[in-house]
Amino acid sequence: MDDRKFLTAEEVSQRYRGSISVGTLRNWRAMRVGPAFIKVGKAVLYPTEGLDAWDQKNTVSCRASKRLTMNISE
Repeated sequence: MDDRKFLTAEEVSQRYRGSISVGTLRNWRAMRVGPAFIKVGKAVLYPTEGLDAWDQKNTVSCRASKRLTMNISE
């Protein structure tokens, strides 16, 4: 049995606290950008492992400021 989990567009919007709307997801699908999805008939589903990979790809790394590292080492 397949253990993969899938989310609907509404659930994906909730996952990102509404900062990505269902309409934005629809537009991204049309432009072939954004997180990977599958279609089963008319249903659009987003694999959670694909969303996790998309999160990693879009993670922004910040460097510590010199002032912060100086205060820690003192």
